[in-house]
Amino acid sequence: MRSLAPGIKLITSFSRDSWYRFFILLLTFVFYTTYHLSRKPISIVKSQLHRNCSNVIHPADLNITDNDTWCDWAPFDQNNYRNLFGVLDNCFLVAYAIGMFFSGIFGERLPLRYYLSSGMILSGIFTALFGLGFYWQIHSLWYYCLVQALNGLVQTTGWPAVVACVGNWFGKGKRGLIMGVWNSHTSVGNILGSLIAGVYVSSAWGLSFIVPGIIIAVAGVICFLFLVEKPEDVNCTPPQHHESVEQEPLLRNSSSNEEIFSANTSTAVETVEDHTEAISFCGALRIPGVVEFSLCLLFAKLVSYTFLYWLPLYIANVAHFDPKEAGDLSTLFDVGGIVGGILAGLISDYSGGRATTCCAMLIIAAPMLFLYNKIGQNGLPTTIGMLLWCGALVNGPYALITTAVSADLGTHECLRGNSRALSTVTAIIDGTGSIGAAVGPLLAGLISPTGWNNVFYMLIAADVLACLLLSRLVYKEVRGWCGYTTRLRGFKEI
Repeated sequence: MRSLAPGIKLITSFSRDSWYRFFILLLTFVFYTTYHLSRKPISIVKSQLHRNCSNVIHPADLNITDNDTWCDWAPFDQNNYRNLFGVLDNCFLVAYAIGMFFSGIFGERLPLRYYLSSGMILSGIFTALFGLGFYWQIHSLWYYCLVQALNGLVQTTGWPAVVACVGNWFGKGKRGLIMGVWNSHTSVGNILGSLIAGVYVSSAWGLSFIVPGIIIAVAGVICFLFLVEKPEDVNCTPPQHHESVEQEPLLRNSSSNEEIFSANTSTAVETVEDHTEAISFCGALRIPGVVEFSLCLLFAKLVSYTFLYWLPLYIANVAHFDPKEAGDLSTLFDVGGIVGGILAGLISDYSGGRATTCCAMLIIAAPMLFLYNKIGQNGLPTTIGMLLWCGALVNGPYALITTAVSADLGTHECLRGNSRALSTVTAIIDGTGSIGAAVGPLLAGLISPTGWNNVFYMLIAADVLACLLLSRLVYKEVRGWCGYTTRLRGFKEI
């Protein structure tokens, strides 16, 4: 009998379940990449909407007497342009933060495939509408704010849906590493969005929005055609979120029949029936760790999104690069974020300490941000190195909390087998974080006229606060490593 070709042996060595899991992981990776790809253009285009017109060659037939802002795009041609940029960012981010708290509730109750695909198509429409303002010669701030706010609302469909879908297909084993690699879609989307927007920013900035809008809309159609929400839908084996543990026997309170769990175990002690009722908002808040990680993410995301929206303009102003070069250089921050997210997932899987991993990276990030502001522009090699380090340390905890931590808490043992909490928990954590994402760029717009140093002091303070908010969970993890056990009361009802 002839031996099979090596490639065929490799293909057949994986089970049907494994191929489906890989397919879903790849599909959701592409989907959320397009979400971030469509968010990035605004940060690239800012430096084009308001430029130093004395360095721009003007057309021969243009009279620019007493007009120092002839090359700028109204209404961003005024001296308060940074404040206007902050308002523009805030319209998207406030709408995103508000919508996120409701998005998870809808995501638990609606088919994920319809919910996700419709959100992507609508997001593509609103992203393109912003760019069409260039061709329609729209100079109204209200138009751009409205489009940004509507886009922010529909973009909330993405994160709870993709995390819930991945959570349905993957168990807890090596979840930090798997989701650390998977979560690089955020940075990949930022990089692609920067590069695509940079191609058109100097010639026709409208295309910097229209092209990403088309891409995410096409991805929405693909989602409708191919997404599989749960393994059971294609007769695959569902992952085991809850397994028996030989340590810490389950105790019951005879008066209230409430269950008590060990904080050192990551799985439930006994197998229980699956609940079909979606968890309530207040019930999700009662899951141990949700509040702490949500508040931590608020400050961590404040830092990350300030870089997302203001880094290209900072590089252009401080290092004097043109808009395209500044945008290309800012992608190094996201490259570092990819490495940081994977590293955070790997370390947390090995150590079993999600909170401790986040806290350690946040502690190192604070002085690194200070160094970047002081020496980050001293030559191109220094700039590249500092951007990579800052990206890894800033985005590492952010990536870990929004993926592995959210999935862990959404399948926490106190839920007693309720598999419908994942989208709500994810939405609460990311929605709280999105409040910080809204506040950070707004504060940067208000503070930056007083000097970029003050912006970095604000970011460092946010990093320290994020670290402090995890102190209780870090203490419990360290006690667990030292052999102490802490018992947490479960819930009578969720």
